[in-house]
Amino acid sequence: MNRVFGEKKAFIPFITAGDPDISTSKKIIKAMAEEGASLIEIGIPFSDPMAEGPVIQNANYRGLKSNTTADDVFAMVHELRREGCSVPLAIMTYANVVFSNGTDAFLKKMEDAGFSALTLPDVPYEEKKEFSVPARAHGIDLISLIAPTSEDRIRKIAKDATGFIYCVSSLGVTGMRKSFSGNLEEMIKAVRSVNPDIPVAIGFGISDCESARKMAMISDGVIIGSAIVNIVAEYGENSVEPVRNFVRKIIRAIR
Repeated sequence: MNRVFGEKKAFIPFITAGDPDISTSKKIIKAMAEEGASLIEIGIPFSDPMAEGPVIQNANYRGLKSNTTADDVFAMVHELRREGCSVPLAIMTYANVVFSNGTDAFLKKMEDAGFSALTLPDVPYEEKKEFSVPARAHGIDLISLIAPTSEDRIRKIAKDATGFIYCVSSLGVTGMRKSFSGNLEEMIKAVRSVNPDIPVAIGFGISDCESARKMAMISDGVIIGSAIVNIVAEYGENSVEPVRNFVRKIIRAIR
């Protein structure tokens, strides 16, 4: 993750693949990479995305409606790599998506496509080794999440985390917010007390330049999903340039 977290604050945008179609997703990823995204998270459409609010739930529905599968995502990324797109990439999905494709087979496809990380928000710390051990065998970091409710578990989670830690800004599901948990700085301090080398990026709720700037001040980077997915929902196949402009503004704000 050295390429992702360097001297400048990292910006990690998220999109749901296949929303509105896989061709548009590919164009959006290229545009975000060109604007300087540090790492791009790609969601694989899933019927029960329990960590997501209405915005990304609807994006999953549109992705399923366009018949986008995990293999479509891997094929798209292979095309991006052949075309010279070298931005680090991550998949954010759910355990059942990995299971249904075969865990080792799924991770091998991630490795072959050049993915760097995998986030599974429905896998608790106690069960992570089922995925983290085979993931590491394929050069993939399984990203650990901490939340305001993690409390005493934060140090335990942080101790063996790899890649970076995804710090959930507030209780609940994904979605744009105007307020965040008041103990984010304490959470990050707790992480660094046991694992000073692990970067921490804050996600869930960040939607504009002001909130991104504030979160970047106390962390190593910011993650934005719903605000970008909202743009895709509004503009559909014509969303590439609006997303590009949004990403450009956020990057300028945090760096």
